[in-house]
Amino acid sequence: MENQNNTNVEQKTTQEAGVVITLTEKAAEELKKLAKQHNIEDIVLRVQAIPGGCSGISYSMGFDEVREGDTVIEQHGIKIAIDQNSLPFINGAEIDYVVTPFGEGFKINNPNAMNFGGGCSSCGTGSCGF
Repeated sequence: MENQNNTNVEQKTTQEAGVVITLTEKAAEELKKLAKQHNIEDIVLRVQAIPGGCSGISYSMGFDEVREGDTVIEQHGIKIAIDQNSLPFINGAEIDYVVTPFGEGFKINNPNAMNFGGGCSSCGTGSCGF
């Protein structure tokens, strides 16, 4: 992995971009556990919206680095990197970690998902996981 502290990378902060995304404390705890298992110190979670899925969009998440043009939001000591194409679809979403009788995993609750055409409003348990 390349240096994630590259100062030449142009990025927008949450306030500059007007982006709202929430990372719950439980999701942050689980991400920190995963990062520790993979010896990642500077945690950057990339969240992308991909056309398709029952709501018109699906999501991809994983550890990455900040790239030029990304909007970066930092919560609970974790940087969330979002590319410009994904911003309209992710703005207003919440990233959570849920445990149910059927499994556990990361879940993206997106109140705007219905606006993109389809039947469900979030990424289901485990389908957005690592």
